[in-house]
Amino acid sequence: MTDSQENMTDAASLSADEVIAYLRDNPKFLQKNPQACDLLIPPKTGNKKDGTKNVADFQSFMIDRLKSDKEKVLETTQVLVENVRSNMNNQQRIQKVVLRLLEARNFDEFIHIITMDLSTMLDTDISVLVVESNGDDIPHITSNGIRVLPPGTIDSWMNGQDVLLQSNIGGLEAIYGGGANLVQSQALLRVDISMDTPPAILAFGSRDPMMFEDGQGTEMVAFLARVVERAFRQWLNLPR
Repeated sequence: MTDSQENMTDAASLSADEVIAYLRDNPKFLQKNPQACDLLIPPKTGNKKDGTKNVADFQSFMIDRLKSDKEKVLETTQVLVENVRSNMNNQQRIQKVVLRLLEARNFDEFIHIITMDLSTMLDTDISVLVVESNGDDIPHITSNGIRVLPPGTIDSWMNGQDVLLQSNIGGLEAIYGGGANLVQSQALLRVDISMDTPPAILAFGSRDPMMFEDGQGTEMVAFLARVVERAFRQWLNLPR
């Protein structure tokens, strides 16, 4: 007799009570072996007449589970679609910003675009360029609309990161001046213009506490920071 025939004989010799006893001792059997559900024909809901009112309706259970799984799939799909739309929208905005920066006719207009136009184009409430200074004149950067910080401040804030996204915060007056009370979330982009210029950050603030939050994609805003760096070097004729 082959092993297959022996297994069939052993299975045939099992009584219903023995199967029920085994399942009672192993309540997680179906959880560990979900394929077994496909081998069973579930009973219909019992009733008082046939005395099976306590028999579980596995078919209804399976249908309910399928409905639940479908709802989860739909929710996940909706989240993915919304994320893709948001990413495409952000990409289009960054592209428009880059084109606007390239349209600047002089350095003052370039700074104006950064400190005024970018907030509107990126649907934020305020955008600021912040640079460090040792108290003397800031090399190459004397335009209005740029806020100044003491040396070492930016490194302390950024903690080694090129992009910092923060939600549910209070805006800092050192960055946003009189508009600090408006800011409840922010994106800080490190801008390393040149070896001849001090560290800088490009800050975007929003009244929406969840517009910027840790975990969001940073590829596009990081790209914007690199574009700003290169544009600065071109306008000021600076080395890398």
